[in-house]
Amino acid sequence: MVELTIFALGILLIDLIVPREWKWINAVGAFVGVLFAAFCVWQIQSTLPRGGAGFYNSLLVDRFAIYFWYLFLAGAAISILMSVRYLDVEDEHHGEYYALLLLSVVGMMCMAAGIDIVLIFIGLELMAISTYVLVGFLRRDRRSNEAALKYMLLGAFSSGIFAYGLSLFYGLSGGTQFRGLPPTNLLLIAHAVSAQNPHNPVVVIALLTTMTGLLFKIAAVPFHQWAPDAYEGAPTSITGFMSVAVKAAAWAMLLRILVFGLWPLRSVYAPVIVVVAIATMTGANFAAVTQTNSKRLLAYSSIAHVGYMLLAFVAMGTSQPGSPGFSDGFKGILIYLLVYTFMNLGAFAVITSLRQRNVIGDEIDDMAGLYRRAPVEAVLMLLFLLSLAGIPPAAGFLGKYYIFLSLIESGHYGLASLGVIYSVFGLYYYLKIANAMLMRAPMETERLPVSLGMRCAVGVTALATIVIGIYPEPFIRGVNWSLGIVQSPHGAAVVK
Repeated sequence: MVELTIFALGILLIDLIVPREWKWINAVGAFVGVLFAAFCVWQIQSTLPRGGAGFYNSLLVDRFAIYFWYLFLAGAAISILMSVRYLDVEDEHHGEYYALLLLSVVGMMCMAAGIDIVLIFIGLELMAISTYVLVGFLRRDRRSNEAALKYMLLGAFSSGIFAYGLSLFYGLSGGTQFRGLPPTNLLLIAHAVSAQNPHNPVVVIALLTTMTGLLFKIAAVPFHQWAPDAYEGAPTSITGFMSVAVKAAAWAMLLRILVFGLWPLRSVYAPVIVVVAIATMTGANFAAVTQTNSKRLLAYSSIAHVGYMLLAFVAMGTSQPGSPGFSDGFKGILIYLLVYTFMNLGAFAVITSLRQRNVIGDEIDDMAGLYRRAPVEAVLMLLFLLSLAGIPPAAGFLGKYYIFLSLIESGHYGLASLGVIYSVFGLYYYLKIANAMLMRAPMETERLPVSLGMRCAVGVTALATIVIGIYPEPFIRGVNWSLGIVQSPHGAAVVK
């Protein structure tokens, strides 16, 4: 985190010095910063047995946090590759863009590793404020300005509700930590709620208000209204970054709070998650069918995928720790976030490449005849769409497999059947894009120019989507390693 902050501040200083035609050097600095941060995370990983809590026990560097740190850095690196040519076309190549991108990742890292409500909230706001500015970065675009304003207002409102819920838990426990390292057990929120009646009105209000903030950040129905507008108005490279990294950070925070801290209250929040999961899948899938804007369509698609992951959370919340339903549900969420990072960023990379001086490129009609103008990008876009739909052997199938397996193992056959039906239903609106690319005549006949950075971004995401789908064993081992925190004496036990 410190390394990324230093690079972000350095980019702001360098941006004042370099001439306009050398602004691309900011992207190089940001990319090097992400690689250096990944190296530092690897060093922490190699010394994990000597790791533990830091910042006065407010931050826990465990395998769970390291797994998500790698996801954030991967999403940031690919987004930087997508941004260079796009910002040139938009004539908005400023160092602040990359600095805010890195600072948002710093906030995400705090959210994933935080076990103290103060640090978690600071990380959340650092990520959120950076993202608000990035959404409205196209200053001359009214859609971008409107999207940033809506996102900021709704985000501030949800953060206020979230902070109120956390303050109630502080009042109940007298402390700000959800869970600490043994043998410390006093003034911990997990200890306090385990001693309370789960149906105590104050506990229920604290839980529901906290869940409101969490569900807003992952864009679950009915707290999803910000996502389509923000996705459509934001720079397309930021839309891709928001759809994977910001969402993964929100999921890391949700798992930290509800599983690692508030597990004794699962009898209260599990039924709520069931309703929210069904509403999210239903509302998002039906809304996606009517969309003509590719960014809004993928926004509703992203919300639908949240519904699928919530199904895995239902399997966890209704199973005993260590049971197949609990383990595979937890594993399913982490694998889903991994594969979603690559397949969704790849889809947005192709959409970003459509932006030209005279073409906005985010309507489905803009993709008409893409196969004739850029055959490689069109074929890879088809791969990403099939992966999003969960068609094997693409990586998206692996995530859905573990989710439905956990539902079956925990006895939720009806939810598993509903999830399968909606997955098939979702294939329809993905094929709308495929039909435009492959079957319709192109609106322009010249070949689509694609920059080197964009080719790298599309190539890396496509390779990961294929490799994870065909040879998933190393990635499954990585997820199992991250869940080793359950047995680690230096980690936060999921359940005691």
